Amino acid sequence: MSNLTITQRRSGPVVILDLVGQIRLGQGNINLHKTLRDLVHSGEIQILLNLEEVSTIDSSGLGELIAGFASLEKSGGELKLLKLTERVTELMVITKLLTVFDVYESESEAIASFNTLDRTTQPLDESRVQKARATSIL
Repeated sequence: MSNLTITQRRSGPVVILDLVGQIRLGQGNINLHKTLRDLVHSGEIQILLNLEEVSTIDSSGLGELIAGFASLEKSGGELKLLKLTERVTELMVITKLLTVFDVYESESEAIASFNTLDRTTQPLDESRVQKARATSIL
């Protein structure tokens, strides 16, 4: 049984995947990989992952996020992250992946950031990044 539930919805050209549970080695990770792969193969190149209800991401899950990011980038698309929990934010800071992904707290800002020439939309609130850095084990 999977520890990750994936619900797909759409806002214009952007596919939003609401993830609930854990992104860890196992079936949930496989389901996320398959979902992203199927979306790319069907021509969907603007994908927003809503991580608000994700409690845990392990190294395998991080690898899957990176693989999805690379696959979409190679296809001319974008993968962005939405509403990271404090725990996930801290992990993204420690691994320095926060510098790789565009991360948003507002769904409307995240959606508006796709395929725009003006990249002035502010990603993740800097106070959360600072708090994660202050509480990290490094």
